Amino acid sequence: MASFLPTNDRMPISKPLTIVHIAAPGAAGGLESVVLDLTAGIAGSGHRCVLATVLPPGAEGHPVPQRAAALGVQVRPVIVPNRSYREEYKQLKRLLLAEEPDVVHTHGYRADLIGGLAASQVGIPWVSTVHGFTGGDVKNRFYEWLQVLSYRRAQAVAAVSRPIRDRLIVSGVPDDRIRLLPNAWSPKPLLTRAEARRRLGITDVAPVIGWVGRLTHEKGADVFLEALAHLQSKAWQASIVGEGRERAALMESATRLGIADRVTWHGIIPEAASLYSAFDVWVLSSRTEGTPIALFEAMAAKVPLVVTAVGGVPDVVSTAEARVVLPEQPEALAQALDALLGDPLAASDLADAAHARLLAGSSQGAWLDGYLALYLSLSGAGKATGDA
Repeated sequence: MASFLPTNDRMPISKPLTIVHIAAPGAAGGLESVVLDLTAGIAGSGHRCVLATVLPPGAEGHPVPQRAAALGVQVRPVIVPNRSYREEYKQLKRLLLAEEPDVVHTHGYRADLIGGLAASQVGIPWVSTVHGFTGGDVKNRFYEWLQVLSYRRAQAVAAVSRPIRDRLIVSGVPDDRIRLLPNAWSPKPLLTRAEARRRLGITDVAPVIGWVGRLTHEKGADVFLEALAHLQSKAWQASIVGEGRERAALMESATRLGIADRVTWHGIIPEAASLYSAFDVWVLSSRTEGTPIALFEAMAAKVPLVVTAVGGVPDVVSTAEARVVLPEQPEALAQALDALLGDPLAASDLADAAHARLLAGSSQGAWLDGYLALYLSLSGAGKATGDA
């Protein structure tokens, strides 16, 4: 009997596919959320999804494979020491030979470079989702150059935003292999405002400005702190949810700016999407983005938004739904925050408009259909379009 994707009864599948996803996940983040939603969604539609998680020794209790397994995804841990790339390649190649997937799907530069090579060597069609480019130091830019170079072996490359697609084309990835598949919103449980504030330990009555993300350069937490120091509004407090290598430097910056006593650093919080109701305003201060999942989560919680116009953000919200500013402009960010804090009614109207736009335009069903159609087009393609 044919199986059907629940959101599209016009796509009968005579034979369930086997898809192996490969990722070296962090504890939390947009890439991790996308991988979990995608693998769970495809598995829930009647196909076989295997998630190979590349992790160092001692990380067996990692939250991503645990959550994936709970969602019905078959998890295959690949445990290798850091920088043991030859061993990682061998394990992934053995895994692919054992699983015999129809398609391999990689996420992130490490999975692209090593998992993509393994897929090409075994002769299995390979697709990568490009979640974003972070730039940064010379070493990181070199890795990203290698990552883009590796896409010449891929049968397809999924870009999560128009700017990423354009960059791939400029970088020499064949246009006919690129698919524009922006991320979609997956509804998550949302706590009441009182419960969310309790979990975050917020007791002050002052408005809470929320920020959620990795504490790394591309996410612009430093710009956020500079903006807080420029605020004219007297009553505010800030909650920063996330972790990263720049945390110590950012905390020192908060002290230098004279705002350390008004900023709370919460670290990584499991299921952080449920906590956005604690915020009176939410800020995305990134220098670069793909299509950020955190933005969807804030829109779902009806939190007024201040965002930078980077990556796929302008395709998700406009000035009709949010205060939109240029990146690396802390003074403009502060002015937008002051405007929302000073006019709660207008802020609420923007939040309602953003929520309505989310419901109207970010269907997970259509997103899953897009990936399933891509898998179907690639299955059985083998090495036909590879350059390796």
